[in-house]
Amino acid sequence: MKNIKRRKSRIVRIGDVRIGGGYPIAIQSMAKCPTRDTRSVLKQIKMLEDEGCEIVRLAILDEDDARAISKIKSGTSLPIVADIHFNYKHALESIKSGADKIRLNPGNIHRKEEVAMVASAAKERGISIRIGVNSGSIRNSKSKNQRSKSGAAQEMVKSAMDYVKLLEKSRFYDIVISLKSSDVTDTIAAYRAISGLCDYPLHVGVTATGAERKGLIKASIGIGSLLADGIGDTIRVSLTAEPDEEVRIAKDILSALHIRDFGPEIISCPTCGRCGIDVAKISKELKDRLRSTNYEIERSGAKPPRRGRFTKIAIMGCVVNGPGEAKDADIGIAGGKGAGVLFRKGKILKKVKEKDMVEALLKEINPKSKNQNDNPKLKNFKF
Repeated sequence: MKNIKRRKSRIVRIGDVRIGGGYPIAIQSMAKCPTRDTRSVLKQIKMLEDEGCEIVRLAILDEDDARAISKIKSGTSLPIVADIHFNYKHALESIKSGADKIRLNPGNIHRKEEVAMVASAAKERGISIRIGVNSGSIRNSKSKNQRSKSGAAQEMVKSAMDYVKLLEKSRFYDIVISLKSSDVTDTIAAYRAISGLCDYPLHVGVTATGAERKGLIKASIGIGSLLADGIGDTIRVSLTAEPDEEVRIAKDILSALHIRDFGPEIISCPTCGRCGIDVAKISKELKDRLRSTNYEIERSGAKPPRRGRFTKIAIMGCVVNGPGEAKDADIGIAGGKGAGVLFRKGKILKKVKEKDMVEALLKEINPKSKNQNDNPKLKNFKF
């Protein structure tokens, strides 16, 4: 990690995935079809797994959904989280069916005896419970005007910590906490406040962010701000979109902070009147071609295995921000009029036509390919 000191938290196991205690920040998403439709659920889970998702949550509306977990578990190795609201019995049935984690909403499952029964069953099976506080369903929540005075963030923190006490009274400590609001500032404030009150792992996300650009921006600001503070042990990007898009954005957020790197980082210039190549097209094609490699460099403490030779690739539209401004890139292209130069660590290797740029980069990136010999005639190359 680069200059990010993570909050110390205890380790909690979710299936074969461990969060907290310095383990890599895990990526979650949620199946977006009825859980009883096991065929569709497994299809979505496979799609999520292929994209890099590590934990999947399922909505449990009734006992049929809860019982479906058993069949779903037989078709995937990913940990399954049962999302429970209103009826604690659905949590008990989900535990019997093999759920790896239970999410309880303090706003609608709050009776002490019911929480104690779920905690007892979860403890017996050795699974964890997420206290999933949502600003829209806080029990006995004040009116909007009253809340603005006391603070929605404080309400969420109090709700979570009261629930922690309920679970701890049952001697249950495999706890994960989330405090989500559709308001980014409330979400950030709540997580920052609770991070100093306990050492339980935190599931970070902004809820109901919306669709497309607005949702992406809200999720990135909220999750990214907290991760930059060292807060967060697992994340879920909540979008009105296909679940695999949530995973891709989560990976991009982690990569942008150099917490986890999922493939070489592609940097590209914003373009201007000097640009002589289609930077956007080249960048997209290169990104799409690299996605299939499932390349990842972990930055979680121990020295990780390295796959591939390059971690930063530059696509620059002209010589002004080519080898000079991108000299720290492992490999790159600086464009001219329909052509450009391939460079490595600021050193020019050869001239490349625009139509051949992606292939030239891929050939250089491929660890099995032969290195191109430096051509001294290109050092003073002009477009």
